[in-house]
Amino acid sequence: MLYHLLYPLRDAFFGFNVFRYITFRSAGAVLTALIVSFLLGPSMIAWLRRLKVGQQVRDDGPKTHLSKQGTPTMGGLLIIAALVSSVLLWSDLTNKYVWVVLFATLAFGGIGFWDDYLKVVKKRSTGLRAYQKFGLQVAASLVVGLFLYHFSGDRTATFLSVPFMKSLLIDLGWFYLPFVAVVIVGSSNAVNLTDGLDGLAIGLVGIAAAANAVIVYLGGNKIIADYLKILYISGSGELVIFCGAMIGASLGFLWYNTHPAEVFMGDVGSLSLGGALGTLAVVTKHELILIVVGGIFVMETVSVALQVASYKLRGKRIFRMAPIHHHFEQIGWPESKVIVRFWIIGIILALISIGSLKLR
Repeated sequence: MLYHLLYPLRDAFFGFNVFRYITFRSAGAVLTALIVSFLLGPSMIAWLRRLKVGQQVRDDGPKTHLSKQGTPTMGGLLIIAALVSSVLLWSDLTNKYVWVVLFATLAFGGIGFWDDYLKVVKKRSTGLRAYQKFGLQVAASLVVGLFLYHFSGDRTATFLSVPFMKSLLIDLGWFYLPFVAVVIVGSSNAVNLTDGLDGLAIGLVGIAAAANAVIVYLGGNKIIADYLKILYISGSGELVIFCGAMIGASLGFLWYNTHPAEVFMGDVGSLSLGGALGTLAVVTKHELILIVVGGIFVMETVSVALQVASYKLRGKRIFRMAPIHHHFEQIGWPESKVIVRFWIIGIILALISIGSLKLR
C-alpha cells in the first residue's frame, strides 16, 4: 500500500525513491510486524483468556508440561494479523506471487482455526477429523499448484532444481501438482508437529524465514541468479517483503511465547506458517533446499513416523516419546536446553542452505 501511495511521488520528493528498493521495504515489514505484535499482543492474550480457550495437556506427556494446562492458545491469530498487515502495507500488491503466498497462509490458517475452534471452544477431543484436515490442506495446495501451472506465465513452473547441481533441472510435467501438495502439506504439518515446546517452533520459523529472505532475494535478482547459476523467477524477489514480515511476526510472537509461555500459537499459527514456508519454496523453486532449511521440522516429522511404524510392526518404541523434542525431555534435558540447542541446529542448517547456492 505504501509502495503504491508514496513511490509515485518520487518526482515531487526524491526521498520517496527508497520505496523502489526491496531491501528498504523488507526492513519496514520486519519492524511493522514486530510493532503490530507488541501493540496487539497483550489485549489479544487477555481476550483469549476471557474466552477460556486454554491448552489441553496430555496426561501421558512430560510431567513438566502439566503446569501449561489452561494457557491461552490460538495465538496464531496474532501472528497472522501482524504478518498480513505488514505484507499489505509494504508489498507491491500487483505482484501475483505475493497474493499466492498470502492465499496459502490464510487458507491453512483457516483450516487450523477451524481445528482449534472445535478442540478448545466446542471441546471436541480430536478437532477436525484426519481426512477433513488433510483433504482441505490438499485442496488449498492444489489451488496454489494450479495457479502456478496454468496462470503464472512462468514457463519453468514445473521444473525442479537440485541443490549443488549447476544445470540440473527436472521437468516434473503432470506430477508437478501432486508434488506441490506434498511439499506444502508436508511443510505445514511438520511445523505443527514441532510446536510442542515454548518458543521452539516460532523460533525455528523465524530462522527459516531469514534464510528464505536471502534465498528469495538472490533468486529474484537476475544478475545474481545468473552468476550463481540458480533459476531466476521474475517477480519472486518481492517475496523478500513477505519473509521480512514473517521474521517480524515470529519475533513479536516469541516475546509472548518464550518459556514460560503466556500464549501458544495453536494449529491456526503452526499450519499457516508451515503452509507459507512450503509455498515460498514452491514459488521460488527451492523445494529441496526447504528440506535443509527446515531440517528440524523434517527430523520431528520423521521421528513420529518411525515411532508409529516401529510400534505397529515390532510392538516397541524407538524413542521414549515422539516428536523427538519430547524424547530429549524424557532423558533429562530441561525444556529450555532442548529449545536453544534445536535453534542452534536450525541456524547451522540455514547457513548450509544459503551456502548451497554458491556450491553449484
